[in-house]
Amino acid sequence: MTAEASRPVALGIDIGTSGARASAVDRDGNPVGFAAAPFRSPDELRQPASWWDRVKEAVERLAEKTDFSSIEGVAVDGTSGSVLALDAANEPTGSVLMYNDPCPDASVVDRIAREAPAGSTALGANSGLARAIYLSHEKGVDAVIHQADWILMKLGCPGRISDENNALKTGFDLSAERWPQWIEAAGMDVARLPGVVRAGVRIAPVQGYLQDLGLSTNAWFHAGTTDGCASFLATGASATGDAVTALGSTIVLKLASDGPISAPDYGVYSHRVGHFWLVGGASNSGGNVLRALIGDDRLDDLTRKVDPDRKMDLDFYPLLRPGERFPINDAHYPPRLTPRPADDGDFFQAILEGMTEIERLGYQRLRELGSPALRSLRTVGGGARNPAWTKMRARALGVETPPSRSLEAAVGTAALVLSQLDSTNV
Repeated sequence: MTAEASRPVALGIDIGTSGARASAVDRDGNPVGFAAAPFRSPDELRQPASWWDRVKEAVERLAEKTDFSSIEGVAVDGTSGSVLALDAANEPTGSVLMYNDPCPDASVVDRIAREAPAGSTALGANSGLARAIYLSHEKGVDAVIHQADWILMKLGCPGRISDENNALKTGFDLSAERWPQWIEAAGMDVARLPGVVRAGVRIAPVQGYLQDLGLSTNAWFHAGTTDGCASFLATGASATGDAVTALGSTIVLKLASDGPISAPDYGVYSHRVGHFWLVGGASNSGGNVLRALIGDDRLDDLTRKVDPDRKMDLDFYPLLRPGERFPINDAHYPPRLTPRPADDGDFFQAILEGMTEIERLGYQRLRELGSPALRSLRTVGGGARNPAWTKMRARALGVETPPSRSLEAAVGTAALVLSQLDSTNV
């Protein structure tokens, strides 16, 4: 690696569910510096002042060990659908609705349902738009913006600017690239929403706080993204056909596509990320099933008993209760967990085989819906640490399974900036 390659050129900041993280990457996309600042209590997750305090803590820790003078761009990712209310001075009013908070007013949700087009990502009590409308009606509220938008403003970026990824669940129209008229009819004053640009693009030159930490006058603020999109980019996936499976409490599939796919019946929608579209879906199966049926304390022991060269062929479909949306859309779809082998190790292996088949069917479903063929597969989440399962999945899917470059969303956000730097330097 050359000295030039090892100098940081992009700074990514992640504000997530556990705290803030900051990463600097070089022109080859390699992380050259990282710092974290965990929340000090669960309450901080809901406090904008604490978000900012932790971001400053992470960035300043990074600045102590990384030369910021060569950084050319900076961006922020945040939790998808988290919104906060601002007053006329762009200060938080104290009202925040997080990514997992349902809208407290059912009439707001009903009104959106009457006005939104079929399949809109803004439908439902958990949409960013429902939260935004609810907050916008509170006294003293001048604007409602996303978590990442506000952090970018605190860093010194002028104006209320968001990115398409964060704005998608708030009803932004990706085709027309504007807030649609029906949002007004649903009760949202569009003037109270941020302006929206494509993820990663340049917004304004860096000023203020970050310059004091060493960024030059030639550095720019860039539009950010959601934590989910950033996590995909962090792995190194970047080309059409590259996929990332998150094996966490559920099984989440994401695939880089050359065009958008919308299949609301399967919970499939698309984010535009740089030069590709990110499509995907989520099964109800996953780690939550293993936790309930096996227990966290037995996973390591039973993993040692798994033989990926031996197939159980019990055709399990591991769910905790009836109902599946992806890759099968059936609200009453039944779990299949019988016949149960007498040996717990065999039972565990049969569950993993069932989940592997769900993953295979998921990518097959995306292909049927119009995605490109699977080219490579990276894995994140707790299941990625299971070597036997990794071997089973690689065999079933029949594609290259390179390791993830990083599991940190901040690295992915920096990579988003880097892709724009590369395009402007051509």
